[in-house]
Amino acid sequence: MNYTFLLYSDPTDFADMTEDDWAREKEVYGACIGALQEAGVFVSTDWLQPAMTATTLTTRDGKARIEDGPFAETAETLGGYFVVDVPDLDAAIAWAEKCPSAQYGKVEIRATAMGDG
Repeated sequence: MNYTFLLYSDPTDFADMTEDDWAREKEVYGACIGALQEAGVFVSTDWLQPAMTATTLTTRDGKARIEDGPFAETAETLGGYFVVDVPDLDAAIAWAEKCPSAQYGKVEIRATAMGDG
């Protein structure tokens, strides 16, 4: 079963990070990806551009409305995701606990709605 971990954090927590800080952050996530790959559960991942770069589209009555920025103004924003292929929610939770984002943000776990992984 595929589960997606949606990684949320407060962008202001990263505002003062140096290039060295970012390099360390990438190493931490690289280790997480490596562990998922080694366990054979890794499917995919992506690190998203900041929410302020988002474009939001809605369609009502056949007309598209396009807006700059994210859907909602919140302190925490979606920063990336992991997709894993594990047997059940308990296994997904165990892997999500190891995700670096769990230490400073939130990891939302959702099962695929399109069938098995």
